This record gives sequence, C-alpha cells and structure tokens, in this order.
Amino acid sequence: MSIGILGKKLGMSQFFDDQGRAIPVTLIEAGPCRITQLKTSDIDGYAAVQIGFGDTREKLINKPSKGHLTKSGEVLLKHLREYRVEGLEGLELGAAITVGSFETGQKVDVSGDTMGRGFAGYQKRHSFSRGPMSHGSKNHREPGSTGAGTTPGRIYPGKRMAGRYGGKKRTTRGLTILKVDSNRNLLVVKGSVPGKPGALLNIRPAKRVGSKPAQGGK
Repeated sequence: MSIGILGKKLGMSQFFDDQGRAIPVTLIEAGPCRITQLKTSDIDGYAAVQIGFGDTREKLINKPSKGHLTKSGEVLLKHLREYRVEGLEGLELGAAITVGSFETGQKVDVSGDTMGRGFAGYQKRHSFSRGPMSHGSKNHREPGSTGAGTTPGRIYPGKRMAGRYGGKKRTTRGLTILKVDSNRNLLVVKGSVPGKPGALLNIRPAKRVGSKPAQGGK
C-alpha cells in the first residue's frame, strides 16, 4: 500500500536481535486510522486518500469538520492527512488503516515536528565556538562580527544568529521496522525519529529504498 499511517511517538527503548546486540529503537503507536475521504481525478483533479487519527471531543470540532467526518462514520478525529495515490482500488470510505499494512524489515520515512527549544543562543542553535572564559573576557558566548559597518550598514538575510530553535517539520528517511505488533497497534522502528514523546508522526513507505538512514537538519 502506497499510503502511510499516522501515529504517536511513545519514546525510545532498545531491541535485542538474534545475535544479542542491543539496537536503539523508537516505539510508535500507529493507528488505527480511518479513511475519511477519497479524491478522484474526475472530481478533484487528482487521486488521493485522506485518513484521520486520534479521537477527540465533539466540542472541539466545528460544524463543517464534523459534517465532513460523519460521512465516513460517527468517529470524530483530531488529525487528518492526505496521500496522493495512483488509483483507489481496494480503498473504501470509512475503512480502517492499521499497522498490518506494514511488515517487519520494511523501510519507512518518518516525519514529525522536532522538539521546540525556545529562544536559543549562537552556541546551542548553530554550534558556534565560544570566546575565552578567562577573567576579564567579555566575549564568552557573544556572536562576534556580524558584517561590515558602513557598507551595507545592515545584516544580510540568512545570517546565522540567535533565535527560535526547533519546532520544525523534519523527516528521517530509510528507517527499518524491526517489529509490528498488531494487537497493540505498535511499530518498533530502528533509530530515532523527530519529536518528543506524544508527538504526532507520519509514517510512510520509504521513497528511496536501499539508501542509508538520513536525518534532517535542525
């Protein structure tokens, strides 16, 4: 199946393989998700599947969203995500998407929002070197020179400076699924994924099968 599944990061642990080696893994509670909309080329201009994840209270959903969700059932879902597909064969409105769509050894791409660290300085945000720590130094964690004075008389856009750090969407590609637990809706993925425990994750079949795991930037 070309579509993915939404899940919640539970945290990290370790997994022992057949040789007794300890492998760092991430535990993800994935699904079950419900198909909330099927888009066709004739009506919408492209073929896509929309799925929903995470039950929520009725008071937290407005009337247009509630009317949209009730077309696929009476379940009120908090998160929606859309996947482009080539065809809609075998997909039905209201059907459930579970971890059974994945298998052990499969490569996946996991997307999520990185941990927000608030306003951070130069060393933490960009790994700048600090100044001398001896007595009398006034350049412990300062940025240093930020450019010429008279010309251009301003800071160029894109200059690495202090500011908000984290809280951005990132994707870790080519991670291997080590275990699929259908009874507990659990995926055990080798390595780390973006976000803190409880964060929403988007798990999709890997686009570049065979490539080494690649972690997104800051």
